[in-house]
Amino acid sequence: MAAMTSTARPLLNRRLAEFGTTIFAEMSALAAATGAINLGQGFPDTDGPEEIREAAVRALRDGRGNQYPPGPGVPELRTAIAAHQLRRYGLSYDPDTEVLVTAGATEAIAASLLALLEPGDEVVALEPYYDSYAASIALAGGRRVPVTLRPHEGSFRLDLDELRPAVTDRTRLLLINTPHNPTGTVLTRAELAAIAELAVERDLLVVTDEVYEHLVFDDAEHLPLAAFPGMRERTVTISSAGKTYSFTGWKVGWVTAAPALVSAVRSAKQFLTYVSSGPFQYAVAEALALPDSYYDGLRRSLRERRDILATGLAEAGFEVFRPAGTYFVTTDIRPLGEKDGFAFCRALPRRAGVVAIPNAVFYDDREAGAPFVRFAFCKKEDVLREAARRLRAM
Repeated sequence: MAAMTSTARPLLNRRLAEFGTTIFAEMSALAAATGAINLGQGFPDTDGPEEIREAAVRALRDGRGNQYPPGPGVPELRTAIAAHQLRRYGLSYDPDTEVLVTAGATEAIAASLLALLEPGDEVVALEPYYDSYAASIALAGGRRVPVTLRPHEGSFRLDLDELRPAVTDRTRLLLINTPHNPTGTVLTRAELAAIAELAVERDLLVVTDEVYEHLVFDDAEHLPLAAFPGMRERTVTISSAGKTYSFTGWKVGWVTAAPALVSAVRSAKQFLTYVSSGPFQYAVAEALALPDSYYDGLRRSLRERRDILATGLAEAGFEVFRPAGTYFVTTDIRPLGEKDGFAFCRALPRRAGVVAIPNAVFYDDREAGAPFVRFAFCKKEDVLREAARRLRAM
């Protein structure tokens, strides 16, 4: 049998050369190998509402979605998404031309960037950012321009004086995430108004990742950027069911936008997954119609779990940035005498039996993120208390 021909050319294309196995896969494997409590990857350790799970079972048994669903998503779900946007935010979308169902928010982000960017276009994104942003921008041939959220009085804040000069004649798009992963920041009305004014002034498109829209605490309020003056026609809003309903494995996400933008994103999306999650789409349609009491209970439960973990981390010696949204807590490890988040997180499972994520993976400037570590609190209360106990004993 002839040997495979060797070549000096790398197998992985240069756009993806900087991206290896995700940190989430690495740390989850480390959790499994050590038996550590996994507070790294952001998935709940309990399922969502029983009636929504049964809705998926019912769809399977009734033969709904077992074959290819419509490319834009099943009509029931698109109608439910439009109704949700109108009920929650006063945003009116046509289910037939302004809503697109995707394989989770990650595909929605990738399809949006592939559709809307030309090679060489600049994308201004809020750093630290979810790692798929950088990969998707690279796949589209774009150039990312980070604007860094910085620690300020117990949270991470956007400096608008840094945002404005980041926009140049080569900027095509702003990539905004609020509530923000990993910092837990929720952008304020004033911050969002300034972003909207800049986008209108410079005629920019905006892709906004709002998957944590229902996970806000205390006095924080989620405000969709598309609702601000001049933004309805230039904003691609992305959300998903995984975080809100605790069914992350279903991978049901969506895009809402003006018809021309949805058509563009659909043009890219149809050559990625084409369609996905058939029976689950019907279940998510029912989930979106849950009463306000569900969302109130979700926020209350997560706020209590946030406080359990944040208090335990502070008692263990971390500096804690208590989040206003998402289900992640960012900490600073320097009070512990540490400064390298990668080394700290790789050692933590054996030192304390807990897994976390080094925030440096979310930064272009790894040094800027080096001392920060993220913990997920979307776990059972007794799991969080045990993790806090282990960290205190470290």
